[in-house]
Amino acid sequence: MTGHFRYTSPQPPKSATGVVADVYAQLATDFGIERASTFVVLSASPPLLTATWALVRESLLAGHVSRTEKEVVAAGVSLANRCAFCVVAHTVLLHATGDHRLAETIGGGGTPDAPGHRELLAWGKDMSIPQPFPAGHAPEHIGTALAFHFVNRVVSSLLTEDMLPGGAQKYRLVRSAAGRSLARTVRRELRQGASLALLETEGAEPAWAAGSPVGTAFGALRTAAHLGAGLLSDEDAAFVRESVAGWDGVTALPLNSAELPGRVERPGARLALLAARAPYRITDEDVAAWRVPPFTDHCLVHLIAFGAFCAVERIEANLPTHSKELA
Repeated sequence: MTGHFRYTSPQPPKSATGVVADVYAQLATDFGIERASTFVVLSASPPLLTATWALVRESLLAGHVSRTEKEVVAAGVSLANRCAFCVVAHTVLLHATGDHRLAETIGGGGTPDAPGHRELLAWGKDMSIPQPFPAGHAPEHIGTALAFHFVNRVVSSLLTEDMLPGGAQKYRLVRSAAGRSLARTVRRELRQGASLALLETEGAEPAWAAGSPVGTAFGALRTAAHLGAGLLSDEDAAFVRESVAGWDGVTALPLNSAELPGRVERPGARLALLAARAPYRITDEDVAAWRVPPFTDHCLVHLIAFGAFCAVERIEANLPTHSKELA
């Protein structure tokens, strides 16, 4: 397969077997996009694919919180992370909810009219501020936001910026039409937990998830993503963790930063740190310097996932401990 994929060559979804095929089947019915490249790019690692899909499904797609509200949060995260692909994707999905003005306002970098949407968008851009939702909504809102902090980094690292062929997403009518084609699927109510049987890893559930399916999926993704640390020396893995732990969770890492390891001297640490703190700055040369035999697509996906999830954990650590009380 070519097109969206920059550094990997995933097998065509039609040739998938086992749990990968099962994920694609759920994607088609629950997400409405059978060959969503945001998930196909992870197919070289079934543990990463299943956990990422489960976290997105259980937080963004299923549950009781308004899908429109969660799409606003996801768009805010994507804007903060400069993930052009994902900003367009959430613009299209907001069109699918039926709120076309909101979709174009957010997609164009504007401010929503409704105070609730303004607050959610601002929180998506900076999760360290007070949470503008009731405590009971935390698993879905926080799960959605952290899911896309991970997905944005994978997408910016491994996919092109164009969501649609030929850059067609730049046209409003195309974005609107794409959203309308997904409207029926987006407006369906999905049973929570249906993706959990696909998981190939498990891990500790975070307190904010309150024992929900979102927490199970998040724990599984944490375990799967940290497998990528094994591709680095102990020294380099510790360096990446320490650099991300000392980061404010917002500021991008400049390419001339003294923190950034050299491409020749420590290519793996450089790639993982960029995935965490500035994935849109990963270059062909960065990938080529590290990806030499015996490293494969499977290895590259795991290294990027390790860096990406280190960032997720740093952002999670910045979460305030209070939310709006239920009215």
